[in-house]
Amino acid sequence: MRIGDLAAVSGVTAKTLRFYEQAGVLPAPPRTAGGYRDYPEQAVKRLAFIRDAQGAGLSLAEIRSVLVLRDAGASPCAHVTALVDRHLRDIERRLAELRATKAMLRGLAERAAVTDPADCTDAEVCRILTGPTSRLHGGRPH
Repeated sequence: MRIGDLAAVSGVTAKTLRFYEQAGVLPAPPRTAGGYRDYPEQAVKRLAFIRDAQGAGLSLAEIRSVLVLRDAGASPCAHVTALVDRHLRDIERRLAELRATKAMLRGLAERAAVTDPADCTDAEVCRILTGPTSRLHGGRPH
C-alpha cells in the first residue's frame, strides 16, 4: 500500500508516516520498482497501536522500546506495565502539584478581591502576588 493510501486508512498524514519511520516506530517499507513506499497491511495495526500508546501518554521513545521488544519476538507486557506504573506515579505527582497551585491561586484571588490599587506603592511590584507578609530569601522581608 502506498503512503497516501496508508495515510488515508490510518488517519495520519504522509508527513507523519515519514516522521514515524525516522523516529524508529514504523519500519521503512520496501520500495516499488518506481521508488514508491510499499507498506504492508500490518502497518495499519502498528499505526493504531502507536495512536493508542500516544493516547495513553507514552512518548515515541517509550513506544519504540515496546515495539523493539515485540519485533524481537518478546512479550512487552512487563515493560508496558512498568511504563504505565511510572506514568501513573507521574500523573499523581503532577495532580498534587496542581492541587497546591490551585490552593495558592485561590488565596491570591481572595487577596486580589480585597486589594485596593490605590494602596499600592511604587516600592512594590504587585501586592497581590507578594502580599504584606510575603518573605523571600530565607525569611528576610522583601
